[in-house]
Amino acid sequence: MESIGFALAAIKTEQFALFEENFSSKKEANITTSLEFKINTDQKLIGVFATFTFEQAKKTFIKIQVSCHFKIEPEAWTSFLKDSNVIFPKNFISHLTMLTIGTSRGILHSRTEGTEFNKFILPTINVNQLVDKDAEFNISI
Repeated sequence: MESIGFALAAIKTEQFALFEENFSSKKEANITTSLEFKINTDQKLIGVFATFTFEQAKKTFIKIQVSCHFKIEPEAWTSFLKDSNVIFPKNFISHLTMLTIGTSRGILHSRTEGTEFNKFILPTINVNQLVDKDAEFNISI
């Protein structure tokens, strides 16, 4: 993969909630993960939004959504333009996703430190299962 110039421009905790009433130390916990990608063509930014929901018996007890916004170098951005689309290669999107998941892991730890929820750590995630294709955005007006 050729080098793609980018920089982390912003990190945002979009959502964070603890629902203590839905938690039992006696029940098994499950986690679901979802991803969303958004772009800002004027500023040449791509945002990776990662949402993690911890549940027991189909009831959420931790929900966190973190977004990382990456500024793409103009030359790289131009190389992603194809007709009226911006297409980010799968490997590049996977890398940005991995950075966002790691950031989310740290925010979750920080937000739950000193509570019984601190034992819930985001597991290592096979990003290739989450990101299985290029990210394509139609930019026609």
